[in-house]
Parts: sequence; C-alpha cells; structure tokens
Amino acid sequence: MSGEIRDLEKNNGDTGRLKAFIGDFGWPRLIIFFFVVLLFVTAPFVRVRVDSSLMNIFVRFGQNGVMVLALVPMMQAGAGLNFGLPVGIVAGLLGSTLAMEFELTGAAGFFGAILLSLPFALIFGWLYGLLLNKVKGEEMTIAMYVGFSIVTFMAIMWLVLPYTNPTMVWGYTGQGLRTTITLDGYWARFLNNFFVIKIGPYFEFPTGTILFFAFMAFIMWLFMRSRTGTALTAVGSNPDFARAGGVSADRMRLISVIVSTVFGAVGILMYQQSFGFIQVYQAPIYMAFPAVAAILLGGASVNKASILNVIVGTFLFQSILAMTPSVINSILKTDMSEVIRILISNGMIIYALTRKTKVSK
Repeated sequence: MSGEIRDLEKNNGDTGRLKAFIGDFGWPRLIIFFFVVLLFVTAPFVRVRVDSSLMNIFVRFGQNGVMVLALVPMMQAGAGLNFGLPVGIVAGLLGSTLAMEFELTGAAGFFGAILLSLPFALIFGWLYGLLLNKVKGEEMTIAMYVGFSIVTFMAIMWLVLPYTNPTMVWGYTGQGLRTTITLDGYWARFLNNFFVIKIGPYFEFPTGTILFFAFMAFIMWLFMRSRTGTALTAVGSNPDFARAGGVSADRMRLISVIVSTVFGAVGILMYQQSFGFIQVYQAPIYMAFPAVAAILLGGASVNKASILNVIVGTFLFQSILAMTPSVINSILKTDMSEVIRILISNGMIIYALTRKTKVSK
C-alpha cells in the first residue's frame, strides 16, 4: 500500500512539473514548436529537401539574430519591448550608405559601415532614451511612434542628402537614393561566404554569419554580467530596491536604450550583407515586429529576456518562415507564408501583452 502511495505521489509530482513547464513556456510556444517539427517531418513527403531548408534557416537565423538580440537590454531594464528599433536601423542605414559613398568594399566596407553607424546610433539612442525616461509606463506606445516618425523623416532625408555614388542615386536625376540599393561589389554576403562549410550540393553552413552572431551574443553576455548590466537588471526587477542601493534608474534605462540602439544598427548591417541589398524609405518601418515576436516566441516576457530566449525564438520563428512557403505551398498550392508570419508576429505580441496585464492584476 505504501508503495502505491509513493507511486501516486511521484506521478502527481511529475504532472505538477509538466504543468509548471507548460505554464512557464506557454501553450502558444509549444504549439509553434510542434508545428515546426511537423513541417520538418512532412517535408520529405511533399518533395521538399530538408538540407536546403536547414541551410535557409541558418542563413535567416544569422541574418536576423542581432536585431533580436538588440531587444534584451531594454527588456531587462524594465523599458519594455523596443518597438523603436527603427531608430537603430536608421543609424545602420546611414553607416552603410556612407560606407558605399566612400567606396569601401569587402571587410573594410562591412566593418567600416559599423564604425560609421556608431556615432549616429549613440546620438540617436541618447535622445531616444531621454524621451523614454519622460514617458515611463507608456514606453512601448511612444517607442512605436518614435520608430514610425524617424522612418518617415528619413524618407525625406534620403532624397535630399548629398549622395553622389551612381550605384545608390537615381539615374535620371543624379540625386536621391534608390529604394533598393544592391551591395554586389561591396560587401554582399561577406560573412555568409566567410569559411562557408559545404556539405553536398544543397547545404552550405554560413560559418561567418553564425560566428559574428555568437560574437555579438558574447558581448551582450559580458555586458549583462558587468557591474552596469547587473544594475540595469536590478532597475528592471525592482526600481525601488535599486534606488535604495544608490542606482539611478533613469541612467540605467538610458544606457539600456543606447546599447539597444547600437545593436539595432549592427543588426541591420548583418541583415543587409546577408540579403545583399540596402532598403531605405519605408522598408524599416515594421522591422521591429518580427524581432519582438521572435524573442517572445523564445520564452521572454515583457520585462525579462535572456540570450537563450533570443537563440530559441529566432530559430523557431525563422524555421517557420523558411519551411512554410515550401511545405505548406506544396500541399495547398498557394502562398501562405506571409499570412502565417503576420499571424505569429502579431499573435505573440498580443499574447505577451495580455499575459502581462493578467499578472499585474
């Protein structure tokens, strides 16, 4: 009898742990995870190559990972989801277009673009952080309008800034940037092709892109474990306790916004080199939404995020975008990729925000 009781207690304990895991991870994330697994299982049956799909996922992961990583500091500092990521993206666009204007190519072009974007990212991040410190409690709403505003303002500036490189400007006027600028001959796929590992005719592992993401993740890991990063996390967890310990909440939030903006600038440069093009005008306006959805999909909450959340979320989100067009389209004979991307992006954001509301009550 005692043995049966022990077995029952063990089963109850296992059930409790399973429920706790599901509660922490969330049903939407589990559903999406199993959906990705189902896509991989189904792929061979609809004549979709798994190896080429995996290559596409790794490329997308490296292409978007740094922009997702940029969200971590502000979330840890309690400033919420950085819907103002286009502020950093615009800084990166200024750096990349200046690098092209100076005719920088290859490694010099890519890393030169990073260096040229840093002053813009620091200034924009500082101004952006000062604004968010004045609207505490409404950061995400204000950040979204800041992102929309800077993209719209720069749509005018791209026409009037004195660029002269014929690769970038409109051919019939000789001024104003093109909507889409090719990076061929500059630094297109520079990291993707760095130490690329080829396995068979259909799989190439983008070693350089993954290594650069790992390097940026390591920098973020060091920063979050530094004295400043610890203070930043303390402010996000308990502002009153941090203030009692002599930590300035406004200063930490300002630092988190600046770091997020710098990583956003580097992130768009990663995206550009992998994509092979620079896109200006209205292209960056909604780029924050996939990044926000990815980190939430990885298990982050509105006020807590980790590098593991970035890795898991980006991989899952990009797996869906890579596998859905090939697998679902082969079955339904129609393109559902954009519909599913919008559903998952907006659905994860709504889930996170409503979950926060429930906790706060």
